[in-house]
Amino acid sequence: MSVQTPYELLASIDQRCRAMSAELPSQEENAESWSGIGFRIGQQHFVAPMSEVAEVLHEPRYTLLPGVKSWVKGVSNVRGRLLPVIDLAEFLGGQVPQEQGERRVLVVDHDDVFAGIVVDAVLGMQHFELDSFSEHLIDVEENLRNYAHGLFRRECKWLVFSPFALADSDDFMSVTLN
Repeated sequence: MSVQTPYELLASIDQRCRAMSAELPSQEENAESWSGIGFRIGQQHFVAPMSEVAEVLHEPRYTLLPGVKSWVKGVSNVRGRLLPVIDLAEFLGGQVPQEQGERRVLVVDHDDVFAGIVVDAVLGMQHFELDSFSEHLIDVEENLRNYAHGLFRRECKWLVFSPFALADSDDFMSVTLN
């Protein structure tokens, strides 16, 4: 019987383990996908890049502000920070729904802009295959084109909405009546 050194013993164990190990399962090719936060305004479905939404809140209580446009609902205190609350449907020229139970706030924190955008409903994380994306916004309303970067087609049309583009726009930053 020959005496093995500790190194030879470990090498022998390694060799036996490799010989008895099973192969890795074959990798299936996954279609590339894109994910975002889905939301709805009226009947239109939107999806925002996850990197552009800081958080999602229930519609908070807010204090009304004098001398601002009607789509500025007020200001709310969220964990010690003042959050302007903006109704996105009204900003875009749409109707504010009568039923407000599902309304949520998408918080945008971009450069110097910290704002809450009220939407009719948040539809959770949405995942889309990249081949369902189109940059063509031919049938998209004019008031949305400055904030849209394309659309995904699934059972319906999902417009890719950029909260950062909204925060960068002069129209969004012009809140006073004068």
